[in-house]
Amino acid sequence: MTMPQRTATIARPGIPGPRPIGRPMASSVARPVPGAHPAAMPVGQRPQVPTPRAAVTFLTVAEVAAMMRVSKMTVYRLVHAGDLSAVRVGRSFRVPERAVQDYLRDAYTDIA
Repeated sequence: MTMPQRTATIARPGIPGPRPIGRPMASSVARPVPGAHPAAMPVGQRPQVPTPRAAVTFLTVAEVAAMMRVSKMTVYRLVHAGDLSAVRVGRSFRVPERAVQDYLRDAYTDIA
């Protein structure tokens, strides 16, 4: 069985012609370059690149408990009380290593 062949259509006034197939052709008019684009910078100047942030090391609750030599429940209590800052990732907590160091530094008591 053969496919029917397309026949040439005759343009009639008031009746739209066939629709174009595919994406429209790019226009010949150049679009303006956004101001933040490196090509828009004056010659001899470079765009300011933000400085990279220091890497943050996150610890699990089990790692914090082992480091502090307490139970995991104690770490959860500290997090929920707001004494130890943590980030919730899904259903678990991640504690920044810096937060553990700050907590331990502030928790020291002088007994004289």
